[in-house]
This record gives sequence, structure tokens and C-alpha cells, in this order.
Amino acid sequence: MNYTASESRYSHMPYRRCGKSGLQLPSVSLGLWQNFSDFDLFDNCRNLLRVAFDHGITHFDLANNYGPPPGSAEETFGRVMQKDFRPYRDEMIIATKAGYDMWPGPYGDRGSKKYLVASLDQSLKRMGLDYVDIFYHHRPDPETPLEETMMALDLLVRQGKALYAGISNYSADQTREAIKVLKELKTPFVIHQAKYSMFERWVENGLLDVLGDTGAGCIAFSPLAQGMLTDKYLNGIPEGSRASRNHTSLNPDQVSAAIVDKARKLNEIASGRGQSLAQMAIAWLLKDTRVTSVLIGASKVSQLQNSLESLKNLSFSSEELQRIQEILE
Repeated sequence: MNYTASESRYSHMPYRRCGKSGLQLPSVSLGLWQNFSDFDLFDNCRNLLRVAFDHGITHFDLANNYGPPPGSAEETFGRVMQKDFRPYRDEMIIATKAGYDMWPGPYGDRGSKKYLVASLDQSLKRMGLDYVDIFYHHRPDPETPLEETMMALDLLVRQGKALYAGISNYSADQTREAIKVLKELKTPFVIHQAKYSMFERWVENGLLDVLGDTGAGCIAFSPLAQGMLTDKYLNGIPEGSRASRNHTSLNPDQVSAAIVDKARKLNEIASGRGQSLAQMAIAWLLKDTRVTSVLIGASKVSQLQNSLESLKNLSFSSEELQRIQEILE
């Protein structure tokens, strides 16, 4: 069945400028870290992407290793791109990354120019694209000079394979140095992708200040703390949940009594705002203007729509913020 994007797709989504750059991102973006692998039903993946775009989510975030197996999320996205999204390519911001293990030997991991250039070439083939809008180095590499890694990003931008350069999981000091190198190369660094939620606030200890000072944006991933900032764990660990399966991204020890207690108290505040806990958690991140976008995941359309409802109430009273801070301390 042919796809035609909704004519009202830009009616309700607020877009935010990425630092001081010309790039704008939707306040909520869709990540393909999970739920878009070879093991997921293609029709569901396709429907999720369609619904997202119909609601103004123009930014889709991938990485070379997303799957499993690695590369399969990009292949899935490439199929949808070919079937549905090709006419809308110029309306989309498509990002991918490299930095984790992808193939055997010394050139399939970390941050060398050899790895990054080869990885992006492979990603473009999997997605059937001529370029990506943002290419990230996925994590710092202590064994490769930072200058080499940043020069690889510079090269790929100059080759037209990426429009903008980004980094992910870098500390505040590493980020400042990376931005300095890229600025000297006159390469447009625009964004840092960081793990950030009510339960994971390390970016507030310097990173957001660096990004604000240098005119770069931040996109927050894992905004719901792997489900701990939803109603799923308000009464402990339910059977069939990620934590019950000892999932690699969430183990039972993380869902402690203290965390459950905090989630319950936060949920009371969310209810008073007319929001679910998940919706409030997303809105809370967007209260900071240095956060350009919040990167959500979804396995079904109802989850995606629930997250989008957060955009209906993004303001917080000083009393609400104080109560939230007291709970999180």
C-alpha cells in the first residue's frame, strides 16, 4: 500500500534549534536502537516509522551496531526509506554512528579513521542513502588520538557523506577538546548525544555548560531510564519485563526499592499535571533549552503516541521543580 505523509505533520510538533547552528530538530526524535532488528516484524517497524513521520518526527537516529544482528536496524530503515520515505528525504534528519565493535580485526572498532570511513560507507549502503545528516563518533577511544578521530569526521563531511558531525558519550572535557579540534578544521559540529534522564543526570555536571558555551546542542537518549520512569515498575518488577529477563540494558538490581519509591512519588506529581510518569520525564528534560531533542524508543504505536502526548504540557511551576528535585536528591 502506497504511503502518503499526513498533510498535518508539522501542525503540532515544536522544533528546536540545535545550539547556534542552522539545524532544527523535533522536540521528540525516534531512535532505532531496539525494536527494528531482523527479529522484529517488518510491518510493525514500517508502521512505527510512518506514524512517527506523520506526527512531525523528522529525525531518525541509528548506529552501525543497532540490531541484532549489527547493521540490521539500518537495513530495516533502508527498506522503509525505499518503499515509503524516498519522496520525503529532504524533510528528514537521518543520523548514524560508529564506535563499537562491528567486524573482526583491528579496524572494526573504536575511533580510527580507517574504521569510521569504512563504517559510514557500509551504513550508507545498508540504508540506500547518498549521505546522512549527522554522523557521530559513538564513544571516546582512549587508544586513538582525538585529532585523528575528529579529522575522520571532518573528512566525511567534506566528502559529502555527512552534513554535520556529532559525538556521543564523551565527557565534558573530552567534548570541549573535540569541539576545539573541529572548529579549527572548520567542520560543523552541532550535537552531543548523551544518556540523560531524571535518574541519570551526569550531563548537568559540566557537559551542558560546555555545549551551551560552545553553541552546540544536546540530544538525550534513554530518557525513561530503560522503563524505570514509566508506570511499569511502580509496583516492583513485573513478569516479562526487561528487568525480569535480566536484560543487558536493565538488570533487576537497578530496579531497587529506593528507585521504585522515587518513581511512585514522581508519578504522583505527573498525575497532578495530567501526565503519565513517562510523559513528565520527557517534558522535564525539555525544560532546559540546551536540550535540543529527546530521543525515544518504541515497540508499538501506542507507546509512540503516549510519548508525543508529553508535548502538550512542557511547562513546570517552580513548586513542581522543587518537589521533583527533592525526590531525586
